[in-house]
Amino acid sequence: MTTLPRAAALAVLAVILSGLVAVAQPAGDAPVTWGVVPSGPDGPNGRTAFTYTLEPGGEVTDVVGVINYTEAPLSLRVYASDAVRGTDGGFDLLPASRTSTDVGAWAELGEEDVTVPPRSRVDVPFRVTVPRNATPGDHAGGIVASVRTEGDTEGGTVSVDRRVGARIYARITGTLNPSLAVTDLRASFDGSPAGLPGQVRVSYVLRNNGNLRLVGRPSIRVSGPFGLGERRLAGERLAELKPGDTIRVSTVVPEVWQLGRLSVEVTVSPEASGDQELRPPPAAAVASARMWVVPWLPLAVVVVGAAAVVWWRRRARRSTVSESANVS
Repeated sequence: MTTLPRAAALAVLAVILSGLVAVAQPAGDAPVTWGVVPSGPDGPNGRTAFTYTLEPGGEVTDVVGVINYTEAPLSLRVYASDAVRGTDGGFDLLPASRTSTDVGAWAELGEEDVTVPPRSRVDVPFRVTVPRNATPGDHAGGIVASVRTEGDTEGGTVSVDRRVGARIYARITGTLNPSLAVTDLRASFDGSPAGLPGQVRVSYVLRNNGNLRLVGRPSIRVSGPFGLGERRLAGERLAELKPGDTIRVSTVVPEVWQLGRLSVEVTVSPEASGDQELRPPPAAAVASARMWVVPWLPLAVVVVGAAAVVWWRRRARRSTVSESANVS
């Protein structure tokens, strides 16, 4: 157990906040007053996550630090859990009520019930043992420190599990396949029937169908026939996707002319997440769609104008024929 001076506590807190797991919490909770951080023989060493490269059947031992920032003792339950995609699209961890089958099941902690004295840190050793049949690629989970509290509501007593965690990333050696795919591409046009430029709403599903965690950087191209009126939009980096994760991405491309048949092309370039390397760079994910955007009012004016010209010419021709008949 280590007691934290105020300055040291603030420094450690800064490290924790940079790599804290966004564990789902009920709305209206009080501020978190404890932290979880990678530690070691000499205490926290600047790591923001536990990151390992292991072979099937391999193992590694490490230390997690549980920190109490309050002036009173704090009793917590410490456990490992698999990573899941949260309701907000971010990194989350399975609740204690659900059974882990991946990294959360591979990690074994030396202690599960920990009491941390005021303004102190307790280091808990743990071991990660990889099954021999573990699949190659990235596996994610975390170590959670939780406090269960009881609260009263109009309907009775509610048990609330407040959690903070540190991430675990384990890359299992073997054949690595970084790959993203764009599916279910949808496009629609919002604009004036007068034929003025409008906006194209683009929506698609991005899936990590490889075995490495990846971040995608999207770009969208909209153009008319023969590339006329081309508009390009470069997007911001998207959220990290673990293997098997999917997200729906929506964006708007402004100032698009109504040029009849429009082509919409979405390209998402895979990029490394965190400090990992991607060599060689994986191919971009590409999808395209077509849609008709007709400027109805200008088209109607053209049609009416053309009809008027045809009518006038026919009338003029009949008049000429009639005059010729009268002369003869």
